[in-house]
Amino acid sequence: MNKPTAIKRFIFLFVFMLLGFVLTFCQFNIPFTTQIYKGFANSIKLGLDLKGGVLAVYEATPSSQSGGNFDSNLNATVARLQNVLTKEGYPESVVSVQDGNKIRVEVPDVEDPQTVFDMIGNPAELEFRASETGEAELTGKNISDVYASYQQSSSGSPEYGVVIKFDAEGSTKFFNLTKQQAEASDNYIYIYAVYGDGTEELVSKASVSEGIAGGSTFISGSMNSQEEAESFALQIMSGTFSVNLTLAESSVISATLGVDAIKYGLIAAVIGIFLMVVYMIWRYKIMGLLASFALMFYIILYLFFLQAIPLVQLTLEGIAGIILSIGMAIDANIIIFERIKEEYAYGKRLQPSIEAGFKRARPAILDSNITTLISALILYFFGTGSIQGFAITLFIGIVLSMFSALVISKTFLNWYYYINSNKANKYSLKREVQVNAK
Repeated sequence: MNKPTAIKRFIFLFVFMLLGFVLTFCQFNIPFTTQIYKGFANSIKLGLDLKGGVLAVYEATPSSQSGGNFDSNLNATVARLQNVLTKEGYPESVVSVQDGNKIRVEVPDVEDPQTVFDMIGNPAELEFRASETGEAELTGKNISDVYASYQQSSSGSPEYGVVIKFDAEGSTKFFNLTKQQAEASDNYIYIYAVYGDGTEELVSKASVSEGIAGGSTFISGSMNSQEEAESFALQIMSGTFSVNLTLAESSVISATLGVDAIKYGLIAAVIGIFLMVVYMIWRYKIMGLLASFALMFYIILYLFFLQAIPLVQLTLEGIAGIILSIGMAIDANIIIFERIKEEYAYGKRLQPSIEAGFKRARPAILDSNITTLISALILYFFGTGSIQGFAITLFIGIVLSMFSALVISKTFLNWYYYINSNKANKYSLKREVQVNAK
């Protein structure tokens, strides 16, 4: 590489960095569309303490309809509950097991908290019966999916209802039940909704003329709108939970704390990064400046991955993980630069000093960062809630900090060498006369 090529690369680097900051922090209308681009930083999912919302803790007890291991049923309920909340329009909700027999539900950014409580707290388990007073032939535990739909009635108007899909066992049971009723004198199937408080309601009384295969059916009942059908579908999904849920704790968290936390957190981050850049340039001159450029790319990549990885939901603890990761990214550069200074002081030329500095610093950086990564993994797998949020942001930040220090910073230093190959003082490097005299 020659000097003009190195200069061109730094110009391209600067333009690319400006584009990265635009994509990270700016909002604008996407040309020729009605969509608004929000930027990486504005697209990061926020947790309850930053965005506000609903926190609910439910105590789980074994259901009379469920069998098998309680822990398995609890995990199945968590998965179904997450599916219910996502379908309702809360994709950022977090559902997790707490204390072994409780389910913790966090739903950020909720306009009407009572909607969440009603949706979870008033489940309706469907029972398919051969007669009004008979036992259930098929229950909600065999339902795999429910969604609102409609079909044309005989008069041509839309008839609202829900489509119910059964699992393999439920499909067989439903076919046998419809075939049995088709051959009976009373060829009706009675579909009841049994609510959490023990009351029941006849939803549909459907006549059948033959066995229904395919593993799904449509029921309408007395639903008069799409909204009623969607509400009933959610109640049915809640009724498919493998355990009974009792609300033990609930709270509505204001977003005011989150707004202040984000505001002052950003101020602290900007001041902290500015002071780090000033110190690095003062202490290491051009090496510090190049490390600061690497830090800017690190921040852009960090914010991109925070919004791109589904596991991330930023909380106050997560912000702490980000700040710690940025500090470790700078720390890695300091270790490298001190090793470079030592190599040059002991008589090596500039380029070999840079290579040797990175080589000698690499084991120490890898050791310290890998131990931190192990700690983050332990916190994630054995922690809950906000502790996991801290672990995720710390893990992402540490991985990127190693890439920033060992790859990006090294690349920038190698490029600059071709611009200023013989002026070691600009790197804050000097010889140790006492050592060279030996």
